[in-house]
Amino acid sequence: MLETIDLQQVLVLDIETVSQKATYAELPAHLQQLWAHKVRNTLKEGETATDVYPNAGLHAEFGKIICLSVGVFHHRGGQTGFRIKSFAHADERELLIGFSDLLRSQPANLILCAHNGRNFDFPFICRRMLINSLPIPAQLDISGKKPWETNHLDTLELWRFGDFRSYISLNLLAAVLDIPTPKDDISGEDVYRVYHEENNLERIRVYCEKDVITTAQILRRLRGEPLIEPATISFAD
Repeated sequence: MLETIDLQQVLVLDIETVSQKATYAELPAHLQQLWAHKVRNTLKEGETATDVYPNAGLHAEFGKIICLSVGVFHHRGGQTGFRIKSFAHADERELLIGFSDLLRSQPANLILCAHNGRNFDFPFICRRMLINSLPIPAQLDISGKKPWETNHLDTLELWRFGDFRSYISLNLLAAVLDIPTPKDDISGEDVYRVYHEENNLERIRVYCEKDVITTAQILRRLRGEPLIEPATISFAD
């Protein structure tokens, strides 16, 4: 039962990903061919593999993680607070090492929570760990486990209530649950441009942290609990 989970044992996370190169032309020839082969059946009339290359960040084989933000709940003086830390770096391996070190300092049964985490965030992180020759942290390693044996929460799955045909975005779910979302700058569609053209990782970090806060607020609402007060949200260096 969701309401029986101790929120202080939950780590909420979100990742932002981009293509490994700024343009399709920068890819090595063999990867250009492999990308073209991967997207060949999804191209619209008149589109080329070059046109859709900005979407490469959605695929772990062609993308990379540039920001990974996490948040943890805490209880003080009868009030629930939330603390956020981000790993943002152009060097993905350094980012993943920092995140792995954090998980290594936590219990192996720590619960990870993300929106669409089972289908995107969790497997993407694991694949990029392996590509970077890093061991998969215990909290992410689901090898040999049944779905109900994994300590993973997915707010998208919780909202589905067993209806696996449906999909709902983080923004839409927040809207229908009447959760304020401080999306006053960029959107997910802007991340490629802001990173590769503007080289502004700081804007992406702030955007990623906002998604973590929104996911945490959705989890509270799904448990029938009041939202986290903005004054109790803090940020680690």
